[in-house]
Amino acid sequence: MNDVVSLLKAAQKLDEEALTAIFDQYAPAIYKYTLRLCHDPIQADNIVGDVFAQLLEQFAAGKGPRTNLRSYLYQTAYHLVVDRSRDNQHTAPLEVAVDRLDRGQLTPTQTQIEERVMMEALISAMNSELTDDQRHVIILRFLEDFSLKETADIVGKEVNNIKVIQNRGIAKLRKALGLQLEEM
Repeated sequence: MNDVVSLLKAAQKLDEEALTAIFDQYAPAIYKYTLRLCHDPIQADNIVGDVFAQLLEQFAAGKGPRTNLRSYLYQTAYHLVVDRSRDNQHTAPLEVAVDRLDRGQLTPTQTQIEERVMMEALISAMNSELTDDQRHVIILRFLEDFSLKETADIVGKEVNNIKVIQNRGIAKLRKALGLQLEEM
């Protein structure tokens, strides 16, 4: 933890090595997170660039995160995704978000086929059944491993609200997956 604090302090002074280390450490995770939300690799890549551009601008202005850089980066990404989704209601095909089969393998195993069907059903249910808030909370809590408090900070809601959103989202997913699996 001490390394993260010293890295953050150096970055606040616009130390190039520290800024590069922060980008290298956090950019892949921020990219995966934004891709899960927007389903467009180009848009996700652009958002990652914007997240780090905003961070640099904040540091240059003497502002920015003093603690918990990870939450700050995810919160910035979340707000950029929400802003862009308001401007563009575009959703890419599921294949962009789910590419689990090894392209080099000509015949997938039965287990791989079943996993892909389950993953596509889950993503379809997340996109069609959940509200934006429910989808974001589920992604932050279960795919990005944020705590309730961190998720609340990122989304800008109280912890109790996050619990309610999470529970309602899980209930909707269970119901939707149950119905979709019965159809198969």
